Amino acid sequence: MPELIEGSAGTTKGPRTAPAPGRRGQMSLLGGTLLVDSTESSLVAGLFPLIRDSLGVSLGALGTLTAASKIVGVVTGPLWVMAAQRFSRTSVLVVATGLWGVWGIAAGFAQTFGQLLVLYTILAAGYAAAHPLINEIIGDLFGGASRGRAVGAVYGAVALAAAVLAPLTGQLARVDDGWRWGLWGIGAFNVLLGLALWRRLRDPGHGAAERQLADLDPAARERAPLTWARAVALLRIRSLALLLVSRLLSGHLLISTFGIVYLVDVYGFRTETASVVLLPQGLGYFAGTVVGGWAADRAVRRSPRHGLVALLQGAQFAFAVVAFLGTQIGYGSIVPFAVFFGLMGLAQGANPPVNRPMVMAVVPPELRAAAFAIYLNIFEAIAWAVFGLGAGLLGDRIGLRPVFLWVLVILMIVNGLFLTTLHHTFGADVARVQRELDLRREGAARG
Repeated sequence: MPELIEGSAGTTKGPRTAPAPGRRGQMSLLGGTLLVDSTESSLVAGLFPLIRDSLGVSLGALGTLTAASKIVGVVTGPLWVMAAQRFSRTSVLVVATGLWGVWGIAAGFAQTFGQLLVLYTILAAGYAAAHPLINEIIGDLFGGASRGRAVGAVYGAVALAAAVLAPLTGQLARVDDGWRWGLWGIGAFNVLLGLALWRRLRDPGHGAAERQLADLDPAARERAPLTWARAVALLRIRSLALLLVSRLLSGHLLISTFGIVYLVDVYGFRTETASVVLLPQGLGYFAGTVVGGWAADRAVRRSPRHGLVALLQGAQFAFAVVAFLGTQIGYGSIVPFAVFFGLMGLAQGANPPVNRPMVMAVVPPELRAAAFAIYLNIFEAIAWAVFGLGAGLLGDRIGLRPVFLWVLVILMIVNGLFLTTLHHTFGADVARVQRELDLRREGAARG
């Protein structure tokens, strides 16, 4: 990954933060951890037609798998964050997102849907640690002026690797019980990745990239330990609360789970043919993270109060337009669908390098993992569960086409309009965090 120029927006006090040594290697490890989680999910979604035939289940079973894997994170995500406070973020990542891959191997041996559901849910319980802790560590490696590019680099690299792997895993449809081989392979790789995390990952510590705290001793940067009361108090941050509601309206989450099944059931493509769209979708997502990261950091400099909000709104509206063209019109060939899935990936990929830095900007460093646990493990899980279960059940009754129209098009327009509320709160919440960090530095200087 390219080395990024450091800096932190919003304050002029304190020294300029120097790039932490070895950041490129650290980011590669973090990206690899997210890749395994992403590949596991896309494997089950992409090869679900095979799972459906092998285990004799209906379309609703995919929604059940998706919902269960997300709902379990509501409980385990915050618990992993608490464990990281007591032990270390590195040790939790080694166990929960690395060695935990043994459950993926076990899931490959499932003989009934009940067994697959239980084992896949246990696997997801460990993966729930990845996103809150990794996003928090990125915030400690990079300052505010370069976080968009940092997040874009990580998520972009994950998307690019996933785009290469997706067509390969899709070809497992040609192999007897190919979905089992996929789970075995990814689970084994996950265990090896856990060993690499144990040997190579170095935690920079909370607040290491903040101008006001960077030159302080790590112990001096730490605040009171995370408690449930402090975590719940995060909901009083207005911008974070609005971002949480927006997460519930993020209908584009559905395309990752039901996209392949949609092309198979609605337009009659074979599974291996439909899987072709995963490559352009992944490449589009990669491009979205790169462009979105660059645009996010530029927006922070040009309009700290409104730039990121406007970018986030634009991504929602763009996705709605492309989703209509890519799901509601039949083209008779997989090629036009591949193009529009690529454009949907582009619009979707622009979200992480914008919304993750927004969360980092309005939350103190030591509470960011808790904020991301609420944002990703709880509210995103609720959205996944509602969309997954709803699409599965309604898809069996009325078909997936009208479901995709309402969720991917209409709801995304509503989401873009709702985000207008952030223009009134975001700037003030960023300024509040910067004032708190300034006070911490002054307190440390007084001894």
